Amino acid sequence: MKAQALHVAGFGFRREATLASLAQALDQLIEQYGAIDKLAAAHSMLPLVEELGRLRHIEVIAVADAKLPTVTTLTHSTQSLQARGTGSVAEAVALLAAGPGATLLGPRIISADRKATAALAEGAIE
Repeated sequence: MKAQALHVAGFGFRREATLASLAQALDQLIEQYGAIDKLAAAHSMLPLVEELGRLRHIEVIAVADAKLPTVTTLTHSTQSLQARGTGSVAEAVALLAAGPGATLLGPRIISADRKATAALAEGAIE
């Protein structure tokens, strides 16, 4: 019997991103992959994601900014590498929050206004 999977949506976004930017990106993930168990964000980006979590009644996991460069991502954004030391903040956050052995279900998606990204990682429920 296969262990139950945990689906964690990680977010990355520009300073000018709005709650609507994140919500639209989350809706794209849900449409593509189905239910999301938890949301995740780098500690420095937490307030907006926490607000989205409150509105959607989804728990939010905070990830240390210092851990972002330790993760290999599918996407290699030059801007993200320069700013945060990782190819995709959304992908790195999702993987870190989903736990050891987590895998990305695909590359990050970009919100319609291009201000936010979201990625979905699958980990095992402990």
